[in-house]
This record gives sequence, structure tokens and C-alpha cells, in this order.
Amino acid sequence: MPGPGGWSSVPRVPDVRPAPETAPSCGAPGVPRAAGRSTAALPAYEGWRPPWPGEELPADGGTVYLRHTPYAGPDDGPRGRALYVHGLGGASTNWTDLAGLLSGRVEGFALDLPGFGRSAPPVDGGYAVARHVQAVEAVLADVSARPGPGAGDPVHLVGNSLGGLVSLLVAARRPDLVATLTLISPAMPVYRVPAAFDRAIALLLLPGIPALAEKRVRLGAPEDRVRLTLEMCFGDPSRVPEVRLREAVEEARLRDEQSWAGRALTRTMRGLMTSYLRVGRANAWRAARGVSATALVVWGDRDKLVDPRLAPRLATTLPDARLQVQPGVGHVAMMEAPEETARSVLALLEEADGA
Repeated sequence: MPGPGGWSSVPRVPDVRPAPETAPSCGAPGVPRAAGRSTAALPAYEGWRPPWPGEELPADGGTVYLRHTPYAGPDDGPRGRALYVHGLGGASTNWTDLAGLLSGRVEGFALDLPGFGRSAPPVDGGYAVARHVQAVEAVLADVSARPGPGAGDPVHLVGNSLGGLVSLLVAARRPDLVATLTLISPAMPVYRVPAAFDRAIALLLLPGIPALAEKRVRLGAPEDRVRLTLEMCFGDPSRVPEVRLREAVEEARLRDEQSWAGRALTRTMRGLMTSYLRVGRANAWRAARGVSATALVVWGDRDKLVDPRLAPRLATTLPDARLQVQPGVGHVAMMEAPEETARSVLALLEEADGA
């Protein structure tokens, strides 16, 4: 789900966390391995930095906007590349702080998924999860192949919410491109939700209803929509700097000017819901069992959008995963607690480099 780049676009939906007994059973239960915490020095961070610059990049028959965070570590230090994938209604700007904190270890790239942020909509209008997977695969291959140190090496893949689900599916499909996998509150399938949301799902799946929902996305002032989304996505909304609020409102106004913004949000949501009905190899829980990359699962224990009780289930389903549950944090840990999240990611990279 969204951060500042998408605060204007979140539909008003109820808390959709499933009851404890509804978490899918995917493998024998076990005790997840705790994430490490790196003690490495981090780049200077004063609580805010401007968004990283970017450019348009051809991908999957269209174009996406890709931001770049330069490597800021020592010339002789470990140096990799990372790709960051945002959630539903979000944007590449959701990764500004985390990408900066990790720049002493990796050169960072953050994309706007097709139809979100500054990316154009897909040329064929398709917003299925599989289409987002294809776009991320194309960008991942481009990032890996770029000249310079690390050219041709697998890339560290980091995703949040919808972007976490997409990243997991990419890692299962293209292990050759993924060095490590970090999932922050990924939108893993759940199979029983409250009755009110069941009706919302049914409505979105009906022909014609998504078009009506597209018109409702922009109702209300941008400031009100931003604050509503902040309350949904953060465990403690007071942590958000005022400058981030102003940025988010400007992003909301930009999205209001994009004729495709409402369609991208509602049809991607519809695609996400449809993906939850997949069985066999297309099912995300089954795909998780086939991920070979060393992985990290990060979850805030105040996540209102994806139940944190799914965190240990996912961490024990992935073959080689560590788990960090952050107290008092909501759905976007990379924004609400960027330093703590960065230290857990760095510990993963340090472990992978030492293997």
C-alpha cells in the first residue's frame, strides 16, 4: 500500500486483516529466524532528504520512471545494486530515506510501477499482478546489466505491500537476477476477510464497477486524502515530518492531473484480488516455497492493511528467511522507521556477502 507518492489515491476501505485462524497454512509451523541488526556506520540522515532524481526507462513494451540513488560507500568496500518496488497507490518516492541509508552499501534504483507515480500507464491497459511482475523483471534485468562495478551480477530486490508480492513472484521466477529478497509487509493472499470487505471484493470483480470506483478515488481535498492514508499506513502518524506531508499533497495534486491515475489504482487492486484466487504454481504461498534467494521479512506490529500475524508464517515458508517485527510501526516500515529497517537489510547483505 502507499506512502507519500500515493497518499492521495487510497480508497476508503475497512480494516481487512483476517481473523487469526484464517492465515493460510503453508508448510509446517516453526520458529522463524530472527533478523540481524548491522552496526555499520550509516550515511548522514537528518530525518528528511529530497527525492532522488530519475529518468524514463523502456520496460515491458512501455516506459517506467526509475529513480537513482548513487553509491556513497568506499571505493574498496562491498558494492552491490538494489531495486526498490513500491506498493499499491505508492511511488518510487516511498524509498527516498531507505535508499539513502543503504547507499553506503548499494547503488539504488526505485521504479514507479506502470500507471503509478511518474510512470505512464501500460500500453495495453493491463494491470494484472502478472503484468507488474513482467515490468519489474525487465527493470531488474536492466539494472543488473548497467555498466560499472557489479555489472551482470544479481540485484538485491526490496518490495513493500503489492511491491513485496510482486518481488516475491519475481524472485521465484528469475533467481538468476535476485541476490537477496527483502519483503516489507508484503500483500500475501488471505482467504477469509470480514463480510464488508467480501462485498467490496465482489463489487470490484463485477464488470463496470471499477470504472465507477475510478471516479471516487479523487473525491475530497488532497490534504484530507493524504491524512487519511497516513492514518491507515503508519503505526504512529505523528512520526511523519511536516515536509513529507507537503510533498505528499503535491504528489496528490500531480496524480489528480493524470487521467489514468484512478484506473491504475482500482484495476491494480482488482488484479491483486484476482491473484489471491490463483492455485498451483501461480499461488504466492506456493511460489514462496520455491524462492532460493536469502530473504528478510519485515513487518510492523501495527500494520492495519496486512495482518502482522502472517509474518512468521511467511518467514517459515520461505526456505532461507529472517524475520524482523517492528513494535509500534505500521504498513510502511521503510518510511516510518527507516534506520531500523536499513540496519536489518544491511545485516542481510553482510551475511550474504560473507556466505
